[in-house]
Amino acid sequence: MKAMLVDDDKNLVWTEVEDPVIKDDEVLVKIYAVALNRADLLQRQGKYPSPAGCPEWMGLEISGEIVELGKMVTTWQIGDKVCALLGGGGYAECVAVKYDMLMPIPKGLTMEEASALPEAYATSYLNLFIEGHLEKGQTAFIPAGASGLASVAIPMAKAFGARVITSVLSDEIAEKIKDLGADVIINSTTTKVEEVLKAEEESGTPVNVSMDCLSGESLGKSLPYMARGGYWIVISTLAGIETSLLLRPLLTKGLHLVGSMLRNRTPEFKAYILSELVKKVWPKIESGEIKPSIYKVLPIEQAEEAHAILERNENIGKVVLKV
Repeated sequence: MKAMLVDDDKNLVWTEVEDPVIKDDEVLVKIYAVALNRADLLQRQGKYPSPAGCPEWMGLEISGEIVELGKMVTTWQIGDKVCALLGGGGYAECVAVKYDMLMPIPKGLTMEEASALPEAYATSYLNLFIEGHLEKGQTAFIPAGASGLASVAIPMAKAFGARVITSVLSDEIAEKIKDLGADVIINSTTTKVEEVLKAEEESGTPVNVSMDCLSGESLGKSLPYMARGGYWIVISTLAGIETSLLLRPLLTKGLHLVGSMLRNRTPEFKAYILSELVKKVWPKIESGEIKPSIYKVLPIEQAEEAHAILERNENIGKVVLKV
């Protein structure tokens, strides 16, 4: 089969590799589409290698068809259309997947849309509802509203009855993401995020949960204006790895500052998250309450251009490669 390797000059090369051999508790999936994540860019740079036992090439979420079953697998059949959460290996024609990392494709979705579900939806569910304990009627702050992850997290939080605040870099981008349903969109180029969050607290709608992929200086300035007992979940540090933090509000309000990564969770815990998605989120997708946001679909041979879209921060929603 073929897979997308990274050469010594960091170029992407569609290359012949050995076919995967499945274990007794795995299935072989013929990949139809793979969705991109910013982790792919880091892995390409050598900063985010695949976990031990996973293929070296990129790709964290896919859709496809089961073409072979391991001896112990009884919950799936050859021919089943599935989407899957991977540790790596999605930029390829086939991949071996443990049976409990698979999910059925929600009714009404295309294979391209289904490929954009596992990583982004698992990350959003983990950090909003498991780590953040978000409840109906509470307020969530989800910065970087134009990102592929926010295009999932904002509608998900809204579908479960939360109020959502997000941030973007321009009024033009704010206009483009209106359909995601955020209640407040901050142009962080012209307005300080912490000033908006302070005003929200003063008006009685403080942030209960933040799923923060930016972090940096704004984190420390914004945290004091959270609701009592609030959860600020750091999932990445795209805006910087340092912040200055006032400890008094953390103490007096009983705030929680939590670091969270999906990638380093145990396989058992990841399987639990996926089962929760199928049980609680899939019905909302099938009813149309939540809809995957796809920015562009490209053939996998154009992976360089797909990566460039993410690097330029051009996309509103997910970029997908069709295999």
